[in-house]
Amino acid sequence: MSQKDLYEILGVAKTASDDEIKKAYRKLAMKYHPDRNPDNKEAEEKFKEIQKAYDVLSDTNKRAQYDQYGEAGIDPNQMGGGFGGFGGGAFDFGDIFSQMFGGGGATRERAFQGADLRYEIQITLEEAAAGLKKQITVPAHEECDVCHGSGAKAGTKPETCPHCHGHGTINIRQAIFQLQQTCPHCQGSGQIIKEPCIKCRGAGRVKTNRTLEVSIPAGIDNGQAIRLTGQGESGTHGAPSGDLLVFVHIKPHDIFERDGRDLHCELPISFTTAALGGEVEVPTLNGKAKTTIPAGTQNGRRLRLRGKGITSIRGGLQGDLYCHITVETPVNLTERQKELLLEFEKISTGLDRPQNPHQRSFMDKLRDLFD
Repeated sequence: MSQKDLYEILGVAKTASDDEIKKAYRKLAMKYHPDRNPDNKEAEEKFKEIQKAYDVLSDTNKRAQYDQYGEAGIDPNQMGGGFGGFGGGAFDFGDIFSQMFGGGGATRERAFQGADLRYEIQITLEEAAAGLKKQITVPAHEECDVCHGSGAKAGTKPETCPHCHGHGTINIRQAIFQLQQTCPHCQGSGQIIKEPCIKCRGAGRVKTNRTLEVSIPAGIDNGQAIRLTGQGESGTHGAPSGDLLVFVHIKPHDIFERDGRDLHCELPISFTTAALGGEVEVPTLNGKAKTTIPAGTQNGRRLRLRGKGITSIRGGLQGDLYCHITVETPVNLTERQKELLLEFEKISTGLDRPQNPHQRSFMDKLRDLFD
């Protein structure tokens, strides 16, 4: 028996209920089952460890012994037989096979749900705001249309494996333990295909390209995914297909930056417009809009245009557009422009009204610092 804490092996608390223990056990057993991890010795050992832990914690008497005495309570070599070891002296994995794949000794086919697929798609900010339908081509495995998933040549069918007699497992006895492992001859399927299907070569599935139409809802954000149920890999032997997850990536925009439902952009204006105010055109995702620049607008001021952002994917009100003002200093001035600016500076000096509030505030603070 492993010296690891049995509760820790199953990932449950010591106060866990029987249902919680059973749920944790089934989840881990499915993950580490030998049929899902062929030729993986580490997974096989983990599987045995999980089964042993569940064998103790699912039994009221064994669990009580373990809680009171620890390993000594479940080791017959340490407590004069304890409760008789596992299953009366031999450890059998048969129960878990019955739980996951159906009981009995009849031939059975292992059915596994198809794997989920991931697909990356790139769209523009305008497309994300408006929503769209887009066709994608997804490579996937689908059930062979010739053998209908059996893997056998037309007119034939798989035969029961003569080594495991259709169980998919064979028994191996080691000392007092009786272990079950995947049949190496049929790889756990319980069947042998003597004449494989010509098209799928016995796999039961073929690789194909599937064209799908994806509806991308308005307001979707970067990194969000759309789940297409049943559009992933096909399952085996009638099991359901997996899902297709389409992850959306939004291309960087030349003008706008997105913050949830809101948009942000820079709006350059002349220092004349900043000083006198006026009406300017503002870019939006749906064209142009007009807004008023208040007189005396300073660099870095933020103007808000309500309802010019993006609608939430969950519906509701539309976000806003925030324009961050950038006051541009003119360059390549003519001589006349320079004269006018110098004249403007001259007649602005000494006025009672503050015309440079930020500069005046800074100078006042500077004087206070040195005084």
